[in-house]
Amino acid sequence: MSKSISAILEHLRHGLIASCQPVRGGPLDEPYLVAALARATQAGGAVGLRIESLADLEAVRGVTELPIIGLVKREVPHSAVYITPELSDVEGLATRGADIVAFDATSRPRPVAIKTLVEAVHAQGCLVMADCSTLEEGLEAHRLGADLVGSTLSGYTEYSPKLAGPDLGMVRELSGRGVRVIAEGRIGTPEEAKKALEAGAFAVTVGTALTRIELLTKSFVDALEKVAR
Repeated sequence: MSKSISAILEHLRHGLIASCQPVRGGPLDEPYLVAALARATQAGGAVGLRIESLADLEAVRGVTELPIIGLVKREVPHSAVYITPELSDVEGLATRGADIVAFDATSRPRPVAIKTLVEAVHAQGCLVMADCSTLEEGLEAHRLGADLVGSTLSGYTEYSPKLAGPDLGMVRELSGRGVRVIAEGRIGTPEEAKKALEAGAFAVTVGTALTRIELLTKSFVDALEKVAR
């Protein structure tokens, strides 16, 4: 990582992080197209990027100097953890240009302990982003050394709240306890992003509403079909 930790954090502070993760198997699921999406969001003012897969990360790193949160998603035996689940994933992300490595930091059974992953990411010279689903998980990840905590998985574990929009309560509680929290998950409008920042978010990540064109199109089509029926 060529940029200093303090410079990366200052660059991200109070800004928009664009999650450029295409629908897998969809028409935009090509590394060069993901790189184009990343450049387009940068042109719109995004201060950072969240990129999944080694191939996409490598392509995006080649076209931008923005801080990148890198991750991989894959299933592992005997665990529901699928965001950067193992140590080999950390090394792969770091060597392809991630400034920040994100991983699932939920309390579910896991192949590698959170503390071990935190140490591995820091050993690669990268910052840690812990993707959590509850306040308690976020506080524990922070205690274990995570530099950033995301509300990413709130609503996606069996024990976290099911909300229609972002978990602003989790953002507010974590921020109030001194945690750099990245608001992420179900942020679909500029107004929701604004509210997340007002709740104390260090930065705000938006994905589907920016880059998943198939899902955005379907939402419009579904609305029109309701009227037509």
